[in-house]
Amino acid sequence: MELTEPIAIEGDERERVYAHVEARGAVEKDDAREALYPPDPPGEPQHSREFRHNVAILKRDGYLEEDEDGTLRIALDVDEAGEAFTAADVEVTIRPARQEDLSGIVGAMRQVVEEMTYIEAETIADEIDHEDVLLRHNELESRMFFVATVDEEVVGWAHLHVPTLEKLSHTAELTVGVLEEYRGMGIGSQLLDRAMVWVRSNGLEKIYQSVPSTNEDALEFFESRGWGVEAVREGHYKLDDEYIDEVMMAIEL
Repeated sequence: MELTEPIAIEGDERERVYAHVEARGAVEKDDAREALYPPDPPGEPQHSREFRHNVAILKRDGYLEEDEDGTLRIALDVDEAGEAFTAADVEVTIRPARQEDLSGIVGAMRQVVEEMTYIEAETIADEIDHEDVLLRHNELESRMFFVATVDEEVVGWAHLHVPTLEKLSHTAELTVGVLEEYRGMGIGSQLLDRAMVWVRSNGLEKIYQSVPSTNEDALEFFESRGWGVEAVREGHYKLDDEYIDEVMMAIEL
């Protein structure tokens, strides 16, 4: 199932199971069963059978996946393999994010926001921290993350938000960031490249983002990789009583 594919699950009960898992990012199968279905009458496990059947159909049709430990997750059409490289004697791994990376991503985003003006990253960090869900794929939106890790700790991210609305489903909004001590090592470029591979594999046509005009490093980074300025909204941000322009950048594929 591609991330941009519309949700078209047949059957109210299967929709209910999928919605329960999607709203939580990852959930133990037994916990989902207890939350969604009443206890079975003694000697008559019909509810357990119905739950297992619906999960099996959702897995067969590519909507859910199950870990070896029985954790259910939404199934995303993405290569799970990580790519490792060494930069400045540091081994870095770029891979798709999982629900367990949520706190690491939020922490990295908040640290980057403290170091530089990055309004969109701050908004996304607040959103996923509030929802306690990292990845999304429902009838309204899809959300995908890639992470850069060093010794299993998140040191950078790339985030893509894809609206499911048909008129906008060919587009995605991007944010990408790397902790200050790991910049200049090619990690941002590797994250961007991995995100763009996924974008192309899902048939998206245009990627965009908004950058404050004071974030000169980010503007230079994206311009050097073929992104162009589409528009500038003067005085769009207000920080410490200072009005800052918003630079709207995009790249078409």
